Amino acid sequence: MLFEPFTARKLLLANRTVMAPMTRSRAVQNNTPNALMAQYYGQRASAGLIVTEGASPSPNGLGYARIPGLFNADHVRGWKLVTDAVHAKGGKIVVQLMHTGRVTHVANLPAGAEVVGPTGETLAGEMYTDAKGMQAHSTPRAMSEKDIAVAVDEYANAAKLAIEAGFDGVELHAANGYLIEQFLNGNVNQRTDAYGGSIQGRNRFALEVVRAVSQAIGADRVGIRLSPHGVFNGTGAYADVQAQYVDLVTELSKLELLYVHLLDHSAMGAPPVPPELKATLRACFNGPLILAGGFDGASAEAALAAKQADLIAFGRPFLANPDLVARLRSNAALNAPDMSTFYTPGEKGYTDYPALPS
Repeated sequence: MLFEPFTARKLLLANRTVMAPMTRSRAVQNNTPNALMAQYYGQRASAGLIVTEGASPSPNGLGYARIPGLFNADHVRGWKLVTDAVHAKGGKIVVQLMHTGRVTHVANLPAGAEVVGPTGETLAGEMYTDAKGMQAHSTPRAMSEKDIAVAVDEYANAAKLAIEAGFDGVELHAANGYLIEQFLNGNVNQRTDAYGGSIQGRNRFALEVVRAVSQAIGADRVGIRLSPHGVFNGTGAYADVQAQYVDLVTELSKLELLYVHLLDHSAMGAPPVPPELKATLRACFNGPLILAGGFDGASAEAALAAKQADLIAFGRPFLANPDLVARLRSNAALNAPDMSTFYTPGEKGYTDYPALPS
């Protein structure tokens, strides 16, 4: 089933493999996509669907060194190189919109930007900066309701720019402890206003973003990535996490989104998303479901055969194997990823992984 075509709403995909979003930190000039990035994504266009690395909808969301943005005309021109390269090879591609929120250091932000989050609590630990090396995370300013409205508008504007840049849609990053999940997660969101304090309060920001983006470009072009039970960036499970995500996905289902992308981090040592929660979320969403997290060809086929998902996302295998679909189809050996070059500038460990002889 993995190699069969699939129609996600109006989007016809050549197969059921998804290239998962992976930060690669190659937007070296003003967070602007470039020809090297276009080459990288074009090499991987045989995926049924490519989800790009996270691109910030706001200067405030550029939390990591050299991650791309999508909020000005230069970004649109840069991303157009990428979408043209993928579409020229028959691929489909959506851009992941990722606002890092409190997961940042001010040295990574452009002039005039600031660190914001649902509260003023600083994330524990350190992060890399090009200017100063490893640094403790910067303290965020707690977002007011006016700030929240501005952020919602930034997501909607970025979605419009994504369509202008030629993308087939967008994926909202509501996982891994970035801004949307900072509002979702009960361990991070300690607000007592309408954006916290209950399941509905914590879900409110995510749903406002989804609705605004859907209104801007059409819900059938909008996907969302979720990671209940993830522990990245100070998140982790909390008392009513499962009830909250059921409520969230039930509301998302009413909007008829392009897809829900459900990430299970257990392959990297985090607690698993309970199988019963996966099944419940599958049942309460009326559209395509993507599962991600440690899949190989055999486990992907098994999940599809069991109707646990419609599409299967692969991360590091696509990073190191531009022709992953062909390798999976022929059971060929896979290139091993070079972790030392995951986030370094240049083509090494990025566009130089070999493909099978043609």
